[in-house]
Amino acid sequence: MSEDVKISALELENVKRVRALMLEPTKDGLTVIGGRNAQGKTSVLDAIAWALGGNKMRPANPNRNGAAMPAKLKVSLSNGLVVERKGKNGALHVTDEKGMRAGQALLDEFVGQLALDLPRFLNASDRERADYLLATLGVDAELARIDRDIKAAYDQRRDVRRDADRAAKAAEAMPWHEDAPEGPVSVSDLTADLQAALATTAANGSARGEVELLRARRDEMNRRANAIDAEIGELEGRLEEERLRYKQAIEERDNMMEALLEAKRHADALEDVDTAPIERAIAGAEADNEKWRDNQRKAEAEAGAKAMDEEADRLSERLDALRGERMALLERAGMPLPELSIEDGALTYRGQVWSDMSGAEQLRVATAIVRATKPECGFVLVDKLEQLDHEQLAEFAAWCEGEGLQVIGTRVATDDTCTVVIEDGRIVGQDMEETPAPDPRGEAIPAWGGGEF
Repeated sequence: MSEDVKISALELENVKRVRALMLEPTKDGLTVIGGRNAQGKTSVLDAIAWALGGNKMRPANPNRNGAAMPAKLKVSLSNGLVVERKGKNGALHVTDEKGMRAGQALLDEFVGQLALDLPRFLNASDRERADYLLATLGVDAELARIDRDIKAAYDQRRDVRRDADRAAKAAEAMPWHEDAPEGPVSVSDLTADLQAALATTAANGSARGEVELLRARRDEMNRRANAIDAEIGELEGRLEEERLRYKQAIEERDNMMEALLEAKRHADALEDVDTAPIERAIAGAEADNEKWRDNQRKAEAEAGAKAMDEEADRLSERLDALRGERMALLERAGMPLPELSIEDGALTYRGQVWSDMSGAEQLRVATAIVRATKPECGFVLVDKLEQLDHEQLAEFAAWCEGEGLQVIGTRVATDDTCTVVIEDGRIVGQDMEETPAPDPRGEAIPAWGGGEF
């Protein structure tokens, strides 16, 4: 159909609490049916739902208590169809402007079930309301996939950040030594150095012993020379022989003196290796190595924590990309209201979840989604508008009019916020008679100006 279908006129008699009434709702905007409790306001909405929604919307007891005639309904639609229910069983009759008949299947093509039963949406869970919208937009499966990816990336990033925090704290608790060597100390190398130093010291000691030996031999030669000098006088006869021996002793002494001096010069030039630093290095090597290993472990722990932080940052970028994809998907789908979205599987409007929305905002969201569910249906039935104050009601009415949406609602009130007021099943100020009971011949006398109802 080229245009959305709206209710042009409504005629009811003996439906629940309604006695008899006629109503022409506002085409675009809000029609408020006011009145005190138990006067028939909700009965009007129930009658429309039954007329257009089929027997599944039939009230448990559609006939007014004490009425002589059964319930009669007539709903005229803007597309030219006339929908009637009348007779004992409330049989459905659908005719067009040319008198052609149709049935419930034709009505179901353009009448939205949620438009007739808005509480079904209002009282649904957050997940169900979101599913209504997603199914309407046709992006429920794709959005569910993106949301699963977002949750998986979020959970993974949370785990990585938790592990990174733990790793960083563990690294922070590890010891660090400023005086640790740049690398592990080789005890075997130090031991080799010690052995070489000890060998040098031993060789030096041997050379010094040789000096002492030569010194002792020198002293011995001096004693021998002195002894020979003492015997010279006694051995004049043997002078030549003894002189020769003396000369030889002197030569040997001189040679020994030269050897002594050479040995002493050599011994004096020798330098001992101080083994104390090497011994201290060997004693402290394990402690130094433990410091070095501590520093290595701390550096590795810090590197691990840094890698985890980088992985968490990568996952954050993944989350941002998925959220961008999600936003783009919803923007392409075309939300029925600006600032309407779905977050964590629930509807949000202007950044607020359903429970935080005002009553006016909830009604606006609900009616917008219900209309999007079946765009051909240009009307929505709303009960209990008394939850809105005057300002909210005026704002909601202006929004409905701006959207070209026909809303028929009820309100416990009798003030100027009401389009009509119902009292005891009738519209105040509307003069209508109920259809009288059949005469003895079984014929009813028409009450609404003659002609067929």
